[in-house]
Amino acid sequence: MAQNEKNQGDQGGEGNYDASRRYREGLEKSVQEGKSEELGKEAKTALEGSEGGELRQAEEQGKNAEIPGKK
Repeated sequence: MAQNEKNQGDQGGEGNYDASRRYREGLEKSVQEGKSEELGKEAKTALEGSEGGELRQAEEQGKNAEIPGKK
């Protein structure tokens, strides 16, 4: 099976179900391990720091489905 055909099995309709499942599993694991507060503090520090502008720009691009390198 070609790589292209294999990747199509992970995706259905508008979303990638495999990626969505991996995201949810990672999120649940972080919450169960009590990492959510620590990760929130790290995110706040990053947003308030030198990379804040770049992070906000990436957020806006994501909201507008402007993914660099994708057409």
